[in-house]
Amino acid sequence: MTTLLEPGQIPQATGDAPSVLAPDANDVFAHRARRFAQLAEGHPLGDYLRFMGRLAEAQQHALDAMPAMPLPDDAAKSQSRQHGMPLVPAQSWPRVAAWRSALRAILTEVAPPASAAAASTIHSLQALDDAALEALAGRVLRTELYGEQADKLPFVAAALQVCWTRLAAQLGTEVQPLEEKGVCPCCGALPAVSVIGASAELPGLRYLHCALCNTEWHMTRAQCTACDAGESAVAYQHIEGDKGLVQAETCDVCKAYLKLIRRDKDAAADPVADDLATLALDILVDESGFSRSGPNLLLVPGGG
Repeated sequence: MTTLLEPGQIPQATGDAPSVLAPDANDVFAHRARRFAQLAEGHPLGDYLRFMGRLAEAQQHALDAMPAMPLPDDAAKSQSRQHGMPLVPAQSWPRVAAWRSALRAILTEVAPPASAAAASTIHSLQALDDAALEALAGRVLRTELYGEQADKLPFVAAALQVCWTRLAAQLGTEVQPLEEKGVCPCCGALPAVSVIGASAELPGLRYLHCALCNTEWHMTRAQCTACDAGESAVAYQHIEGDKGLVQAETCDVCKAYLKLIRRDKDAAADPVADDLATLALDILVDESGFSRSGPNLLLVPGGG
């Protein structure tokens, strides 16, 4: 593992750079599926990554089929902004039945080529009633990802991602940055990773990528996303020989880390796919005494 220093001046957002980037509902999961397929070639976890690519493809199909979602009215939006709260908070926004329809569609699509273990989990999920599914959804949205039935939670999370991505895409530019930079301004979830080069027009800026709704929001580079410690406290780790496409930004103050995806080095990189393809980096950073500050909701903790 190698420590990287960021040379030169750290670019900051300008008046022309958007503070919040809404997900592209037409391609967000389809792009992810393509990236999973690309990363699977020759990878030690190739079978796993190919399955996750099929899951992402199923998410895109579910998103394409999902009807427009109810949004907060003007009074609710005004109240949220007045109190610095996300517009559709994950833990309190009413869940509509469409998320369960998305889950069932996703399970049906990914079941035929699944491994024996995944097929068993899928079959168990398909047998659950609505109340049991809602209980699992509550666990995902509270980021309670360990314990009994943890193997089911990534599939539930996949459907919830579809639901909240639809909400985020509908809200679009109505989502405004919060004073609290460590949570998503759309849904209040934690970031899964951060990204440099979120688009070709923003090559040097750092955005946090929401683990739930795929919204991205600007945050200063070389600043801990968990405790706001500055440049002197953070360092960048990557596995030697991988060209630094995926790095771990570690903080010596709070001992947290979050991965950094360098889309400026490879425009095809995807926050979720490249994260799951670099689990070896998580293991190395964990062994160095750091704890991950934001989840990848599609990963079974301890199961990768």
